[in-house]
Amino acid sequence: MSKALLDLVVAQFGSAVLGTHSQHGDDTVIIAPSAWFEIHQFLREDARTSIDMLTDLTAVDYIDREPRFEIVSHVYSLAKGHRLRLKTAVGDEEGETVEVDSLTALWASANWLERETFDMFGVRFVGHPDLRRILLYPEFEGYPLRKDYPADKIQPLVPFREVPNIEKVAPFGVDEGMSFGRQTHQRGYEEN
Repeated sequence: MSKALLDLVVAQFGSAVLGTHSQHGDDTVIIAPSAWFEIHQFLREDARTSIDMLTDLTAVDYIDREPRFEIVSHVYSLAKGHRLRLKTAVGDEEGETVEVDSLTALWASANWLERETFDMFGVRFVGHPDLRRILLYPEFEGYPLRKDYPADKIQPLVPFREVPNIEKVAPFGVDEGMSFGRQTHQRGYEEN
């Protein structure tokens, strides 16, 4: 069924589809960055496709290629059981202009997936409601999954964040551990 889905996307979007391929039961459509949102919207809203789930979204850094980054999404139809991989290529050699439209208006799951891709690769999702780091702290410099990120780089030291009126619980001292505190009792357990 996914092969028919590939044919439908090609027929519907013509020149915005740069290529397709199928391998080991996985069907892939390679699309122009300008059609990223439009094609995903079509797949979600058209009754013939019934794509109702964004299962994954990430990026791949091809450092020796222009455009340098490939944005990859995997979508799935619960009702029809077909899936499709969509790819688009963006970004210059230095990785400064890496952006594509956000899919958050179509799927809530895109929110965290796009934030993770931003955090690790520096891909900017245009129209994302809250594009900020999700895995690393805000002061982290660079994007660790880029091929040119220096593995031996030392990040700037960040001062411990003091939160007033929060007392630390053992085993943490006042200058270490969770700056937001924690409960001394967990449900069903009491301290002895």
